[in-house]
Amino acid sequence: MPATQTVATRLEQTDFFSRQYRIALRNCGIIDPESIDEYIALDGYRALIDILSQKVDPKKIIADLKASGLRGRGGAGFPTGTKWEFAAVQPAGVKYVCCNADEGDPGAFMDRAILEGDPHSVLEAMTIAGYAIGASQGFIYIRAEYPLAVSRLEKAIAQAKEYGLLGEDILGSGFSFDLDIRLGAGAFVCGEETALMRSIEGKRGNPIPRPPFPAVKGLFDRPTILNNVETYANIPVILRKGPEWFASIGTQRSKGTKVFALGGKVNNVGLVEIPMGTTVREIVYGIGGGIPDGKAFKAVQTGGPSGGCIPAEHLDTPIEYETLTAIGSMMGSGGMIVMDEDNCMVDIAKFFLEFTVDESCGKCSVCRIGTRRMLEIMERITNGEGVEQDLVELERVALALKDGSLCALGQTSPNPVLSTLRYFRDEYESHIIDKKCKCAVCKGLLTYSILPDLCRKCGLCAKKCPVGCISGELGKTVFTIDADKCIKCGACMDACRFNAVVRS
Repeated sequence: MPATQTVATRLEQTDFFSRQYRIALRNCGIIDPESIDEYIALDGYRALIDILSQKVDPKKIIADLKASGLRGRGGAGFPTGTKWEFAAVQPAGVKYVCCNADEGDPGAFMDRAILEGDPHSVLEAMTIAGYAIGASQGFIYIRAEYPLAVSRLEKAIAQAKEYGLLGEDILGSGFSFDLDIRLGAGAFVCGEETALMRSIEGKRGNPIPRPPFPAVKGLFDRPTILNNVETYANIPVILRKGPEWFASIGTQRSKGTKVFALGGKVNNVGLVEIPMGTTVREIVYGIGGGIPDGKAFKAVQTGGPSGGCIPAEHLDTPIEYETLTAIGSMMGSGGMIVMDEDNCMVDIAKFFLEFTVDESCGKCSVCRIGTRRMLEIMERITNGEGVEQDLVELERVALALKDGSLCALGQTSPNPVLSTLRYFRDEYESHIIDKKCKCAVCKGLLTYSILPDLCRKCGLCAKKCPVGCISGELGKTVFTIDADKCIKCGACMDACRFNAVVRS
């Protein structure tokens, strides 16, 4: 009898990869990131070499970027070519090119993956940017918690200099451009462009009012452009293949692809790069493989801690900058956290609000006080102490934050609360009116009890209780929990082997 043959499935044939379109991630996992030769073998540095050898007019480069429709992938979605043009038209003199690699969103690792898997793509793009705007110095601002990315960037810079692709008189063209790395200390607010530049200067990373914008007066008070890692990773390919090619991908208003860090309650987690216009449903169910254990989808949170929660009714929303904003969320840098029926949306909103409270720089009182005030209200609600007026107060403070905060951290911090109030108001009302958390998540609203019919009188729950609130006679009586003494730690439920302890 012939042996059974097993046919291996190629990665690109799986649902997870076959539905993707990789541009920014094109080389990740394909080349050795510590080998400049492998990058060059896949047309790396070709765009830069062509520009310098043909002495391409910088205006042509900027015009191509504008024609491509590339928008900043760091969150705001500002047209990249227009930003470069603003800096290019400033009077000749010292100018700077900066890269924001200070990825701070919980669960996001898009920039990290590119820097660890394809660092030369960023170096090439930043060098092209220097040529386009007339800058000779660039800075990569990267969080210190990314040691492997830092190491590979350092090696890539050294290799590029050795090959004459970085430094003085690149390829004998007369154009010089150098790059330095600056380590961030993990402050989320330093993802804001003016705060990032102040940090590079050695100052406290606080945002400052705009205008003037950095393209006019940025790093060290000189014209500066700042893009994030993913934005730069697209640029060499756009200039090689042409703006029309890139503009043909995506939608009318949002061109190209976007990388998302897909995580949470989904079967397939990881980085996904999809054409703009792909629906949320396609990502969650097509690429992500749906919700584990057959649970029902409840929401997906996009845009990091400042993004909103998108409910099931909007699963068929195409992913674009404007469409996500219209339904109360945002593109952000690309975090995408999926939640199922077991997630309490009030608790989720509180979690993200806790993050923004911790990360607020405190410079403007609207954000410093407003986020803290909102968190206090959320804590009251999840502790069972909320009143109906709290919902009115939450919305009032949230709108004040959006209108009055100095930077995007404060302006977008209410999004998780406002979106969950919009789509899951019944869960807030249940916490306030019924004093119940429907998902049995919020500790202040939980009640633990023991089902008499299932109790085996073994006393294991009482033995594990840290405060001695469970009583009963071993082997003789059903054990009971004193609700007034219970600290709701859940140790009794973990200890019971017979599902006799229930939480409600």
